[in-house]
Amino acid sequence: MSLLKTMFETLGTKKALIPFITAGHPKPDLTVDIMHELVNAGADVIELGMPFSDPMADGPVIQLASEKAISQGVGIDHVIEMVKQFRSTNQHTPVVLMGYLNPIECKGNKVFVEQAKMAGVDALLLVDSPPEESADLLENLKSHDMEQIFLVAPTTTDARKQMICQHASGFIYYVALKGVTGSADLDCHSVDADVQSIQQLTDLPVAVGFGVKDAASAVSVASKADAVVIGSALVSLLDGCTDLASASNAIRQFIKPIRTALDSL
Repeated sequence: MSLLKTMFETLGTKKALIPFITAGHPKPDLTVDIMHELVNAGADVIELGMPFSDPMADGPVIQLASEKAISQGVGIDHVIEMVKQFRSTNQHTPVVLMGYLNPIECKGNKVFVEQAKMAGVDALLLVDSPPEESADLLENLKSHDMEQIFLVAPTTTDARKQMICQHASGFIYYVALKGVTGSADLDCHSVDADVQSIQQLTDLPVAVGFGVKDAASAVSVASKADAVVIGSALVSLLDGCTDLASASNAIRQFIKPIRTALDSL
């Protein structure tokens, strides 16, 4: 059984908290410690962004984080090594790598999947690799007992939702707004309706991201969803951190209230 499936089954009706960070941001040598601090503060899954020069789905905060990581020499091999280091002392928290197809194609998806699996990666979320263009990658992931997370947007048709649900594993990631990460306020009524429409098509958990920025917004989208993803607001806080002490303090002050709020549901 995959770590993601085990985690969701263990949580039961409890809502999963999935923070996103960019590998190598704000400093490469802080990433692994930040991952551990997130778990200590209440994270159930870590979504680790692979820095990319042209992140089309990411807003300015995460774009800048990618630029800073790349400028410090962080590439796909460094990200895999970071997961390996994290796994040396944490074997229970699922790690989802989020990114774009180009760097993986440059390495070769078979080689990438093998290396990611050996490092302890549990799932892959590629914004620009929809199901109809992911056959080879899906086959390689399945052969290594890894999941591929797919996105559903507010503009996704019912027919396409059904097709995505048929190919997805791990969980479905519902993009809660039209636009890039961190770009707008949430329409919680619309989110609830869309999440319910997805749940009618699949038994997979549904996570909601894009636009979740604090405890109030996390709670507002969690009533129907199984998990909440929070990224830009956290990445923005970490941007000003210069050492582990400041990063740890920022994480505790930001994540713990969200964890407490979700646990109250």
